Amino acid sequence: MRRPVPAVVAFMAAAIVILPPTRVAEAQQPAAATAGGCPVEPARFHACALQRMKTFTPRRTADGQPDLQGLWNRTVTSQDIEEHGADGLNIQAGPSLVVDTPDRRIPYQPWALAFRNAMVARFISPLAACLPPGLPRHVYAPAAHQILQTRESVVHMLEYSHSYRVIPTVDRPHVPASLRLWQGDSRGRWEGNTLRVDVTNQNGLTWFDNAGNFASEALHVVERFTLLDADTIHYEARLDDPNVYTRPFTIAFALVRNTTPDFEVWEQACHEGNRSVEGMLEVGLKPFPGVRPPRQ
Repeated sequence: MRRPVPAVVAFMAAAIVILPPTRVAEAQQPAAATAGGCPVEPARFHACALQRMKTFTPRRTADGQPDLQGLWNRTVTSQDIEEHGADGLNIQAGPSLVVDTPDRRIPYQPWALAFRNAMVARFISPLAACLPPGLPRHVYAPAAHQILQTRESVVHMLEYSHSYRVIPTVDRPHVPASLRLWQGDSRGRWEGNTLRVDVTNQNGLTWFDNAGNFASEALHVVERFTLLDADTIHYEARLDDPNVYTRPFTIAFALVRNTTPDFEVWEQACHEGNRSVEGMLEVGLKPFPGVRPPRQ
């Protein structure tokens, strides 16, 4: 369940998602019970989708790759990637996205778990400050998502905070390790019907959710996007950070096609330096500075 925090801090720690008025009701709608013929609950969806996608033949782009293009809706919340209840203002209940640990929780080292448990009482959520979501949060962050493809790249646009990522799918090395980026450095390749994306070089300043689950700048993420039918993507991310976790772990969930007529991605005018965080600063919360793990 979600860690208890003072009510004012819980309110402030929840990312202030400033959606256009017509999108608010849409963003708060409960997820469907199934996706692609599988239960939408992440662990059950993952097990079911791994079987279904083996037999599906996706539509192809002009250059012969699986066609992931379109508008997509997430089926999970960005409140907490572990199981949590609806215990505060703007807090939506949700299941754990973790699918491969015995308790479906993040396998934190003891110091990191203690740090996480105090996170929202100390720091401003980076998403509340309109900073980029980082990976893997970019894939389940609030608001509209759109995927486009070219012969040499896959582009994933996110309406929230006008964030985006460009994933090269041609042979290209990662940028030097000394260069740290909010969205990391993504390198993709097609493995059959799956887009595999290797993500390095993140700056360690993002959170996975509003609950303060985190990693260091050593985080290495391997993502897989696979269609299991024409309107459902199985998304999987393997997260490895030896500075913070006792072992790698995997999250998974469904993305479902947005079929709303004439729907389009709009500009969402959330930007770094927005004044909505002034009240948080006044009550003593600080911008999240990242972590330096204790020396062994």
